[in-house]
Amino acid sequence: SPVGRGPEVPFRCEAYSISAIARGKELRLTLSALDPAAGPPPQDLVFRFGMSGSFRLCPAAELPRHAHLRFLTRESPPRALCFVDPRRFGSWRLGDAWQAERGPCVISEYQAFRENVLKNLDDRAFDKPICEALLNQKYFNGIGNYLRAEILYRLKIPPFEKARTVLEALKEQEMRKKDPSLTLSKKVKLKQENPDLLELCHTVPKEVITAELLDPEHTDNYAAFKDWLQCYLVPGMSSLRDRNGRTIWFQVGAGEPPNHSPKQGDTSLPRKTPRKKSPQVKADPEAPRPKVTPRASKQRRRAAVKPLKSEVKEEEKEEEADGPRKGRARGRKKVAAAPALPEVPVSVRRSRRTSARRGRGETGSP
Repeated sequence: SPVGRGPEVPFRCEAYSISAIARGKELRLTLSALDPAAGPPPQDLVFRFGMSGSFRLCPAAELPRHAHLRFLTRESPPRALCFVDPRRFGSWRLGDAWQAERGPCVISEYQAFRENVLKNLDDRAFDKPICEALLNQKYFNGIGNYLRAEILYRLKIPPFEKARTVLEALKEQEMRKKDPSLTLSKKVKLKQENPDLLELCHTVPKEVITAELLDPEHTDNYAAFKDWLQCYLVPGMSSLRDRNGRTIWFQVGAGEPPNHSPKQGDTSLPRKTPRKKSPQVKADPEAPRPKVTPRASKQRRRAAVKPLKSEVKEEEKEEEADGPRKGRARGRKKVAAAPALPEVPVSVRRSRRTSARRGRGETGSP
């Protein structure tokens, strides 16, 4: 698409096939020539879908809006396999490499996923509430917003419980399941009747996939998906925004965030309490007031308005660290005007000036 943000795909072939494999929230397509001897070498593309990305197969003459990448068939009339992304949160990149910061897939690499979580519980990521840790793709690659709500609801786990506290308990459960005195049938029964958090991270997404509950082309399937939901967007459930700005749905009474009781219409976690203002420096009432010339007062006013060079440099560093801003901030200048320095009362400035003069006179300075 002319307005697509993804890179150009350097693959030209008259007849080729497309195969795909998924890992967590990523999908890798491989374009392969039907005649390997005459065609180009295979080309890999790795997609991320964001919140609205999907693939659709439709007539080439009736392309949907926001079809940012199209693969045309040779039939008559031709059809197009399109990567559609209305919100443009999705992307694709060339090559076969998965994102390095993503962990093993919760579905296709379950054992590696489980081990990756349990052996890294000392990571700072698990200092956060369990509802926030479940969205960390370094450890829970494939778990999204609605899945975390459904998993925590089924296990009756308070969403704001510390993640490490919840997950460390799984180590003890694993030791009990490995008891040599238990037969294989008893172990299987115990696992089925008492699934833990990591097991549900594997089985709950599989329910959606095997039942084909999410299909944007068919509203009937979407209705089935809504019927499948037990917590997410369900009337009567509570919701709050976590500290990452994502909305977590949970059962009323399943545990609230510290020092916060959600009320009707209240959808955000409490902000940090503002710092107390430092007390103003009081001037010495007995200090004599020197005579101030108009020129000196103008210089002081300019100094109060004009920011220091060191402060401007600090703001430049912060802008570079934050990267490009979104929305309205795109049109702004790179370095915003530094806020004016806090104005010191005239009486304080005078007393400081007088004290400095006295000090110079005592030491014999000119």
